[in-house]
Amino acid sequence: MLAKIPSASVVGIEGYMATVEVDIRHGMPSIITVGLPDAAVKEAKDRVESALRNSGYQWPSDRITINYAPGDIRKEGPAFDLPTALGMLAASGQLDSERLADFAATGELALDGTLRPVRGCLAAAMAVRADGRRGFIVPAANGNEAGVVAGLDVIPVGSLTEAVGFLSGQLPIEPTAIDLDTIFDESSRYDLDFADVRGQESAKRALTVAAAGGHNVIMVGPPGSGKTMLARRLPTILPKLSLEESLETTRIYSSVGLMRPGQSILGTRPFRSPHHTISHAGLVGGGSVPTPGEVSLAHNGVLFLDELPEFDKKTLEVLRQPLEDGLVSIARVHSSMTFPARISLVAALNPCPCGYLTDPRHECRCTPRQIQAYMGRISGPLLDRIDIHIEVPAVAYRDLRSTRDGASSAELRDQVVRARTLQHERLSGRGGNGQAARTNATMSHREVKQLCKLDDRSETLLKQATQELGLSARAHDKVLRLARTIADLDNAPDIAMHHLSEAIQYRRLDRNLFA
Repeated sequence: MLAKIPSASVVGIEGYMATVEVDIRHGMPSIITVGLPDAAVKEAKDRVESALRNSGYQWPSDRITINYAPGDIRKEGPAFDLPTALGMLAASGQLDSERLADFAATGELALDGTLRPVRGCLAAAMAVRADGRRGFIVPAANGNEAGVVAGLDVIPVGSLTEAVGFLSGQLPIEPTAIDLDTIFDESSRYDLDFADVRGQESAKRALTVAAAGGHNVIMVGPPGSGKTMLARRLPTILPKLSLEESLETTRIYSSVGLMRPGQSILGTRPFRSPHHTISHAGLVGGGSVPTPGEVSLAHNGVLFLDELPEFDKKTLEVLRQPLEDGLVSIARVHSSMTFPARISLVAALNPCPCGYLTDPRHECRCTPRQIQAYMGRISGPLLDRIDIHIEVPAVAYRDLRSTRDGASSAELRDQVVRARTLQHERLSGRGGNGQAARTNATMSHREVKQLCKLDDRSETLLKQATQELGLSARAHDKVLRLARTIADLDNAPDIAMHHLSEAIQYRRLDRNLFA
């Protein structure tokens, strides 16, 4: 007898529909699995057999063929355990249900028949809805995650027995009901605030400009000056995640198994801070079947690279594409995948190997050659792609002991949102790299020429700065984009002299870093 059980899984971060076909015929007992299964899928037959027996069902002693369709996609992981077990019961006559065609199923089986959560359940649920199925049977731990997909009956089950009971109509299970607006609102609060930062007003201003225009930042300063503290608070002044952005980011986290048990959606912008020993694949993604890396996990949020010169130089160079295009393309022999990577990059480094070159309270013992070699670990092309370069000095004692709070994250976020609203109105309808709400940082060279016009005095200033700092064509455009963002923060229709002057100050490290 032949049984077909609809299922869904994920490749990269994209969900796809699959069908588990189980054919049982009289003959010498054997099991054949086809359909490009990996080792975990091939081992499913052993888990399924134990789960069936320990749940009180019979294991057929016949010739069994299991096909995982479509046959041109490699099946990975244990997500096909539950549909395989249901197919086995249906093909052997132990399960008769009209619901089998309407409900897809996924889940890893334990040997006692209980269900464990699987990765990529959100993307899989989206695929099930797009396929027109009525519902999706998932492990109970994945219920909230899949339940955010509107228009789909998500049935959480804790065991194989519960799944069979629901499909046979003997065990009524209500679909997971998610109040998405309430959950999204409750999960969108941050524990950190810019009001906690003492001093560093110039750095706060630079980060506000970065948030307002979607610009990347590099901070140079001695140890303990607050670089990490500032970077961790950048997400709190970015505009709140939209529901569309949240689902997009949640889908990435779900595909790599980073969702907490019972978590349904990400409400805050991600902040990722990988260690400097990270590999190419860990940073941008990779593997025989590519999976997202840190740069995609920071999508719609902040990627913080602390101690930038300590990262492998070749590893840092792979950041060029995501910084330019907002995505990562990974090609393999049999397939290629593209992962989203619209990030705000924040990098931090010491001014020298010992860290105290610019600290008046400590003596630097590094030689000029050591300093040059240390800074030379950062390539010019990468530095050229970072919009804002700022120095973060050591915090003065009076600032450390001050009881006066600075601007809060909420106040700074209001400034950022107003500036981004102006940018959206100016740039809407001009295309771009797929972003719903574009920022000044994404303006093309042609748009810079059209939207960043200068008066004669400003033209003279920019010419002098370009010659003295040795700005490249890319850095020239970045100065103009920065000036446009600063003008937006002032709600000014045109770029004024002081806007351009501030923007040029943020590029002075072009010369200082490699002097």
